[in-house]
Amino acid sequence: MERRLAAVLAADMVGYSRLMEKDEESVLARQKSFRKTLIDPQIALHRGRIVKTTGDGMLAEFASAQDAVKCAIEIQNDMGRRETDLDEQQRIHYRVGINLGDVLFEDDDIFGDGVNVAARLEGLAEPGGVCISDIVYQTVADRVGERFRDMGGQRVKNISRPIRVWQWSPGSRPERKKPEAAARQSIRYCTSSDGVHLAYATIGEGQPVLKAPNWINHIEYEWQNPVWSGFFAEFAKQASLTRFDQRGNGLSDWEVDEISQERMIDDMLAVADAAGLERFALFGISQGAAMSMRFAATYPERVKCLILLGGYVRGRLVRGDPEQDRFYQIAQTMIQNGWGSPSTLYRHFFTSTYLPDATQEEANSFDELQRISTNTENALRILHMNAEMNAEKYAAAIRVPTLILHCGGDRAVPVEESRLAARLIPGASFHELPGSNHILIEGHPGFVEFFDALGLFLREHTGN
Repeated sequence: MERRLAAVLAADMVGYSRLMEKDEESVLARQKSFRKTLIDPQIALHRGRIVKTTGDGMLAEFASAQDAVKCAIEIQNDMGRRETDLDEQQRIHYRVGINLGDVLFEDDDIFGDGVNVAARLEGLAEPGGVCISDIVYQTVADRVGERFRDMGGQRVKNISRPIRVWQWSPGSRPERKKPEAAARQSIRYCTSSDGVHLAYATIGEGQPVLKAPNWINHIEYEWQNPVWSGFFAEFAKQASLTRFDQRGNGLSDWEVDEISQERMIDDMLAVADAAGLERFALFGISQGAAMSMRFAATYPERVKCLILLGGYVRGRLVRGDPEQDRFYQIAQTMIQNGWGSPSTLYRHFFTSTYLPDATQEEANSFDELQRISTNTENALRILHMNAEMNAEKYAAAIRVPTLILHCGGDRAVPVEESRLAARLIPGASFHELPGSNHILIEGHPGFVEFFDALGLFLREHTGN
C-alpha cells in the first residue's frame, strides 16, 4: 500500500435512475459515446488516470490539481454543447467534485479521506457544475482563468469537520460582494446538553439580540444569498445579533439522534450561554416565533423583549384547517421525492411559497441555500417538528414587551397566526407590513417598515 498526494476527481450522471427508466438503451449508448469521444480523451490529455467506473459515475486521479480542474471544466463545457436537440429532462448532465489530499493506493484502487471528500463535493455540485475544496481553490485560483463562487463551509455526510467549498458553473454569475458585517463575522461552536455541536456567530454592536432558528439556516453561506445578506447587514446596524444553525443543518451537526422542540430550546440556551448573553432581546421568524414564545415563558429571567416576524403560534397540523393539512402532506411528498434532486422543481415548491415576489436571482439563490444546507432526512424531521408546534400556553405566560410584525400577503404563514399571538401575549403590539414575501428582502415591500419599527422598539425597551 502506497500513500501519496493526489488530486481526486469524482463524477456522476445526474438523475441516472430516472433516465435509465425512461430509455435505458439510449442512455447507455450516449454514455458510451461520451466516454469514448470526450471524457476518456480529456482525462488522458490532462495526465489523469481513471481508477474505476460505476454505472453512473467514475473516479479519477491526477498528479496536479490544476490538471484535474481544467479537465473537469473542459468536459462540462463540451457537455453543455451536446444533446441540444433533446428536451432538458432527457439530457445527460454530470456533476464533478475535486479534492487534493493524501490518498492510499492499492491494487489500482484509491482510498482515504481525500477520496471521500471528493465524492461529497460531487454531491454538492449543481448539474453541469464542478465543486472543489478550498485547498484545490487556493492551488488553482489564479491559474485556470475561471470564476469560482464561494459556498462557504459545508457539512457533508461522514466527514466530521465542515469543508469550505467553491463552485464553478457554466456562465457563472459574479460572486456577490459580502456586506461589511460579514467580514467581521467569526464562527464559533458550542455544545448543547446532549452533546450536539452548534455553530453560531455574532454581528453588529448594541443591544444583544438572539435569533431563534427558522426553516433552513447556514450562517456562513447566507452572506452570499441576496435573500438574507441585506437583512442581516441591516439588522447588524441596529443591534448585536447572535445567530446559529439549528441542529440538522448548516454548519451544526447533521447526524443527531433527536430533532425536537425541546432540543431546540436547549440549543437556544446553550448558544446564549456560550455567547455570554445574560439578558437579551429574542427574535423569531416563522417557527422561530413559536420557539421564542416557549423560551421566553421557560426562561423569563433571560429575555428582555420579543420581536416576532411572520411567525405562528400553531404549526400546520395543529390549526384544524384541512387546507393546512393538505399543504403539509404535499410538502412532505416534495421533500421525500426531490429534496436532493438536481431539479429545482421540488425545492421551488417552498421557494415560491416563501418568496412569491422574489426576482429570479433571489428565488434561485434561496433554492440553492435549501439544497446545500441540509439533507432529505433532516428536512423531513424539521418539517414534522414545525408542523406539530403549539405555543398557545407559552404565549399566555409571557410578561415582556412584544413586537409582532407580519406581511399581509404572506402565503407561507397566514397573518391570522400573528394576530392570534398578539391576542394571547399580554400587551403585545401588532403591525401588519406591506408585501407578500415570508422573508423580508432588501428592496421589497416591508423591509424598510420592519427596520423602522425594530429600531423604535429596541430603543424604547432596551435603552438603545
